[in-house]
Amino acid sequence: MLLEVKNLSVNLDGENIINNISFQVAQGEILTIMGPNGSGKSVLLRTLLGFLPYKGKIIWQDRPKIGYLPQGLTQLRVKDFPLTIQDFFALKNPSPTREKIIQFLNLVGLDKNILAKDAGRLSGGQFQRMLVSWVLISHPQIIFFDEPTTGIDIGGGENIYSLLRAIQEKEKITIFLVTHDLNIVYKYSSKVLCLSHKEYNCYGSPKEILDPKILKKVFGMEIKFYDHHQH
Repeated sequence: MLLEVKNLSVNLDGENIINNISFQVAQGEILTIMGPNGSGKSVLLRTLLGFLPYKGKIIWQDRPKIGYLPQGLTQLRVKDFPLTIQDFFALKNPSPTREKIIQFLNLVGLDKNILAKDAGRLSGGQFQRMLVSWVLISHPQIIFFDEPTTGIDIGGGENIYSLLRAIQEKEKITIFLVTHDLNIVYKYSSKVLCLSHKEYNCYGSPKEILDPKILKKVFGMEIKFYDHHQH
């Protein structure tokens, strides 16, 4: 067991953001965190990182090295900066060698030719792949991805999730993933944690959680989810 969370509550400025949740994460699992906007998903990640005060227990087994990609970091955020991909990687401390950067770009399916390109001129999919390699180059044991496909078309998003799963299987990395895409939740998750505004929280396998009655409690509305079986 890599992480155990017991009766975790987070109150910010007098408002209960997270209320009494408990869950566990084993090494090599993909935990997906889902719920409506404002239900505390990003707050949970920042709390687990030690950035926010809380009540309850967060028990890490041998404090692991964590990589974190926050929500909303897209190529559009850096398009006005004269920042090449080489420069972007140079922000790392320590700064990786060119050879190592190329190695990790290749790992996510990118060519070394993009090193001289401005980060803001990459496509959405290329930028997200670059960010994945940027996080991986530090050799984290755990990666926090907060909605990694924001602003990417459906096809590009699917490719990013497929990439994350392939890397997770190859490197045995544990992934905490925030997403709204129920099909991705079903396809890639080991466990699912639900947060909601109405203090209804749930934790279990994708098959247990992706139930219309549970989804209605979480999102406060009817959510249709289709499990496609191949014949």
